[in-house]
Amino acid sequence: MTASSSDPSLAVGENTVVTVEFWIMSTDGEALDDSGGPVSFLHRGHDSLLPRLDDGIEGKTAGFEQTFHLEPDDAFGDYDPELLRVEPRSRFPEPLEVGMQFEGVPGSIDGGDDTVVDPDDGGSHEDALIFAVTDLTDDKVVLDANHPFAGMALRVRIKLLAVRQADPEEIEQGYADSDDDSDEVMDAMIEARRTPGTLH
Repeated sequence: MTASSSDPSLAVGENTVVTVEFWIMSTDGEALDDSGGPVSFLHRGHDSLLPRLDDGIEGKTAGFEQTFHLEPDDAFGDYDPELLRVEPRSRFPEPLEVGMQFEGVPGSIDGGDDTVVDPDDGGSHEDALIFAVTDLTDDKVVLDANHPFAGMALRVRIKLLAVRQADPEEIEQGYADSDDDSDEVMDAMIEARRTPGTLH
C-alpha cells in the first residue's frame, strides 16, 4: 500500500499519521532512550505515544519541536512492588541472563510443572504481564514487571517531522503501516500501555 503524501500545512488530529523523532531524558538531563530515528504512528491509535504526548502535539504541524515534562502518572506509572517476584531458578530454562523477559509468572496455572504460564491457556490478567530478569543467584531469579522508567519523572523532547492523512486501512486497523520493523522504543511504549496502571 502506498501511503498518502505528507502535507506541511496539515495539523496533527484525528485520522492523521504522524512522523516524529523523540528523546527520553531524566529530569536532570541524563539520556535514557530515544526513537533511534524517525518513527510513524496513527495519532491516538494503538501504536501512538503516551496520551500526555498525544495531547502535546495535537493541532501542531511539521517543524514543531518541544520538550515535555512528564510526572510518573503521565509517563510509565508509579513503581509497584507487587510486580516484583522472586522465583526458584529451577523453573527457568538455561542459560539464563539478566535482561531476559518472560511472559507470565513461572509455574503452570495449577503449579504442577516448571514452565512459564501461557496467558492464552487460561492465565489470569496478572499472568499476562511481561517480567524481566533483574537479578540472579545460584538458586533464585528476581523478576520485575514494572516498566524500567516506572516511578520516574521524565523529560521527552519531540520533533514533529511530518503529518499526513491516514489511509482507510490504517484507520480500520488502528495503527500506521510502516516499512521499519525495528521500532523497539515505540514497541516498548505500546507494551507499557498494556500493563495495568501505567498509562491510562
